[in-house]
Amino acid sequence: MKQLRRATAWTDRVPGGSDGRRMLLITLVDRVGSGLWASVSVLYFTCVTGLSVTEIGTLVAAAGVVGIAGAPIGGRFADRFPLTRVLIAVQVTRALASFVLLTTDHYAVLLACTAVGGFGDRASSVITKLYATRVAGPHRVRYQAINRTAANAGWALGGLAAAAALALGTTTAYQWLLIGDALSFVATAILTLGCAEPPSVSRTVTTSSAPTPKTTTANPWRDRTYLAYVATEAVLFLDDAVFKVGLPLWIAHTGNAPTGLVPLLMVLNNVMVVALQVPLARFGATTRAARALLLPLSAVFVLGGTTMALSATGTATSAILFLTASAAAFTLAEMLHATVSWELSVALASDSAQGAYLGVHGLAQAVQRSIGPLAVTAAIATGPLGWTAFGTGIAVTCLIQHRLVRARLTRDPLSVAPVTVSEH
Repeated sequence: MKQLRRATAWTDRVPGGSDGRRMLLITLVDRVGSGLWASVSVLYFTCVTGLSVTEIGTLVAAAGVVGIAGAPIGGRFADRFPLTRVLIAVQVTRALASFVLLTTDHYAVLLACTAVGGFGDRASSVITKLYATRVAGPHRVRYQAINRTAANAGWALGGLAAAAALALGTTTAYQWLLIGDALSFVATAILTLGCAEPPSVSRTVTTSSAPTPKTTTANPWRDRTYLAYVATEAVLFLDDAVFKVGLPLWIAHTGNAPTGLVPLLMVLNNVMVVALQVPLARFGATTRAARALLLPLSAVFVLGGTTMALSATGTATSAILFLTASAAAFTLAEMLHATVSWELSVALASDSAQGAYLGVHGLAQAVQRSIGPLAVTAAIATGPLGWTAFGTGIAVTCLIQHRLVRARLTRDPLSVAPVTVSEH
C-alpha cells in the first residue's frame, strides 16, 4: 500500500497526466541517445571515417548553422499540423540520418546527414517544449523543471555508457554508439504514437458544414518586443559556454588549479541540476514571479564572474575553492534562468502562434552557440577583469530584460485555452 501511495503521489506531482509522464520518458530516451553520440562524434569522424580536422570542423559548423533554422521552422510546422505527427516525423528523420552515417564515408553525405541531425535536434527541442506548454497548462514551469531533470539524467547515462564503450577503442564500439543514438530516435517516435494531441488555440477542427472561423495569426518576426526579448535571451544563455569552453580553457590558461578539476566541475553541474531544478521552479511558478526572479539572477551572474576572476589569484587551494564557487554560481544561474525563460517565452507569445513564437525563442540558444565561445575566450584573454566584465554584462542584461517585459506582462499570465474539437 505504501508503494502504491508513493507511486500515486509521484504521478500527481507531474503535470500533464499520463501524456506528460510519457513525454518525460521520451525526453529521457532522446537525451540518452544524444549523450551516446555527442561524446564520441568527433572521434567517430576521426577514427572511423578518417576525416581531417578541417573537414570535421566544417561538419560541426554545418550542423550548427542548419540547426539555427530548425527552431523556427519546427515551431511553424507545429502550429499548422498535429504536434505529435510533426514530432514523429522529426524523430524518424533524425533516425534515418544517423543510420545513413553508418553506411558511408562520403564527405558530402556525411555533411548532409550531420546538418539534418542538427536541424532535427533544434526542431524537436522546440516541439517538445510546445507540447509541454499545452499539456501542462498553468503548471508548465514545474513540468519544465522535471523535464530538465530528466534531460540531464539522460545525458549523464548516455555519457557514462559512451565512456565505457570508449575504453574498448574499437571501430565496432563507435558504430554501436551511433546505432544506439539512432535507435533512441526510433524509440521516441514509437513512444510519441501513444501521446494524445494536446489542445491548441492555433489549430481548430470543425465539421465540414460549419463555417470556417476567421483568425489572424500573429507573426513573431514583426513583434519588436518579442524579438528584443529573444536578443537578451541570447546573452543570458551564455552560462552554457562557461562550462563547455570557459572553465576548461581558464583552468589551463591560469595553471593555478589541476586540469583534473574540469570533469569534477562538470559533475557538480549535473548533480546540482538534477537535485535542485525542480525545487527552484517554485520560485518562478507564475509570470510575475518569473519576472521578479531576474533581479536575484543578475546578482548570481555577478557572483559567478567575480569568483572566476578571483580564482586567478592566490594559492592552488584558493583557486580550487573559487572555481568551485564559480561553477556552483553559474549552475544556479542556469537553473534560475531556465525557470524564467520557460515562463516568459510562453507568456510573451501570442496565443494564436505559440509554435512560431517558441521557434523564434529557440534561436537564442542557437545564436549563443556561436557567440558564446567568442565571449568566454575574450574574457580569458582579458584576464580577471574580463571575467568580472563578463558576469556584470550578463547581469545588466537581466535588468534590461526585467524592464523590457514589464509593460507586456500587465495582461494576465497565459494558459492554454481549451479548444472544442468536433468530428468531420
